[in-house]
This record gives sequence, structure tokens and C-alpha cells, in this order.
Amino acid sequence: MNYLNIDEKKLLPVVTELNTLLADYHIYYQKLRNFHWNILGKNFFDLHEKFEEMYVDARGKIDEIAERILTLRYHPMSNYSEYLEASSIKESATTLIDEEMVDELLKSHSILLQQMTKVVDKADEINDEGTIDLIGAYIRQMEKTSWMLDAWNKDKRQHFSEISQN
Repeated sequence: MNYLNIDEKKLLPVVTELNTLLADYHIYYQKLRNFHWNILGKNFFDLHEKFEEMYVDARGKIDEIAERILTLRYHPMSNYSEYLEASSIKESATTLIDEEMVDELLKSHSILLQQMTKVVDKADEINDEGTIDLIGAYIRQMEKTSWMLDAWNKDKRQHFSEISQN
């Protein structure tokens, strides 16, 4: 039975992009665990806690993405060898300093946001509102987290652009 009211033949491009996003999230999750375990220095307490918050969130999203793929009646990718091959996010060294870790996460966020946009574009082509809704919420949250990490990494004298009133 087709409970989705979507032509099943048209789902494959959406599922393909969701599987790539799943792979990206798995590598991102492990990067967060790496940083959580290996953070040193004066920012240890803040970043150790933040990285844990972020990997718990990523773990939840991994499950939701896999369940969305299953809802679309496909099997999700589920082997690390497949994730490493499919993901555009690369593993990180364990010896990075705090600023490098945050920079690495911001690069990963950029990749994740690009992949999320691909998912939404493919889902939009076939009116897959469930996928659009799920990933749209991820985009909003990832953008906010990215802004916060970027603000943490800025020099205290830096400011955002101001709107001219003239």
C-alpha cells in the first residue's frame, strides 16, 4: 500500500540524498565525539559540554534521518565503510586546539547545510512535505548553532555589519 501518496518511482533521488546526509551526520557525530574527548585548555569546560550537547543532538538526527528513509520504504545506509565513502565530511585529527576544532565544525556545518538543501530540493520536486519539514527544521537549527560557534571564535573587537539608515 502506498500510504505516502507519492509515486514510489520518484522517491529514489530523495532517498539517495537522505542517505548521503545520513553518512555526513555519522562522520560529523564522530568528529564531535573526538573533540569532546580531546579538548584541552582554558575552554575545556565550555567546549566539552557544548560538544556533548551537539553530539547528542546529532545522534538523534541520525536516527530520524534513517527512520525517514524507512518511512519512504527504503533501507538506510548502515555501514561505516559506506559512510566514509559517501560523506563529504572528513575525519579530524585528535590533536587540534579549541579554535581549530570550532573551525572544523563550521566547515562540517557548511557541508551539512549544502546537503540538507539538496535533500529539500529533491523532496520539493515530488511534493514530499514530510522530508521538507524534517530537514527544514534541521537547517534552521544548524544555522543558529553555526552562528553561535562563529561568534565564539571571533575576536572580541569584531562586530556584525550594521544597516545604514540613510
